[in-house]
Amino acid sequence: MSLLAVQSLTMAYGDLLAVRDVSFSVETGDVFVLLGANGAGKTSILRSISGINRPRSGTISSQDRSLIGLTPHEIAAAGIAHVPEGRRVFANLSVEDNLTVSYLPKRAPTRVAGARDAVYALFPRLQERRRQNAGTLSGGEQQMLAIGRAMMNFPSLLMLDEPSLGLSPVLAETVFERLDHIRKQGMTILLVEQNAIALRLATRGLILTNGSVALLGDAHALKDSEFVRRAYLGT
Repeated sequence: MSLLAVQSLTMAYGDLLAVRDVSFSVETGDVFVLLGANGAGKTSILRSISGINRPRSGTISSQDRSLIGLTPHEIAAAGIAHVPEGRRVFANLSVEDNLTVSYLPKRAPTRVAGARDAVYALFPRLQERRRQNAGTLSGGEQQMLAIGRAMMNFPSLLMLDEPSLGLSPVLAETVFERLDHIRKQGMTILLVEQNAIALRLATRGLILTNGSVALLGDAHALKDSEFVRRAYLGT
């Protein structure tokens, strides 16, 4: 029984097919990476999983429970957290308020203060900035906050859409280091990226091109493939 199972997923925007017959599964403890260029269909897959967009066909399930037809709120309450592309923090709220409004009492195993403390332990910079409006944070700090909001409810699956987008190499490295720390704590992660550095964290993954699966396998197979070396690693 997979933590997440996607089978024959096809998604379209009007007549435009964004995802074509994509299948994969994410097991507990995985860091599963969806790697592909801009427009490859990666974001559309996450939006389908989190209930933002309904697929044209195919199935999505978590621990044998279908997610098709559930609202984003219901899917979040089931333990699947989605950190969207572009961070999308509440700019006019403080860091602490951003975390507080993301808290789901029925999901989290601790009170809101305990959940915030767990996020601050993961991202000490957020504790330093807790009274500061989120819109005044740097891009890297906003990305930390976006991840922290998702972690407020101790999800069983953390989905992240291009967390390195728009960050300097140094800040991107910091974010990936924190994700590695989250992984070591036992979190299951589904990571969407254009940046091949994400393969350093991966246990398994797939490469998307034009909405279809070009390559699927474990991390070693992906890193060693001629396709990845040429398209992403420049070797």
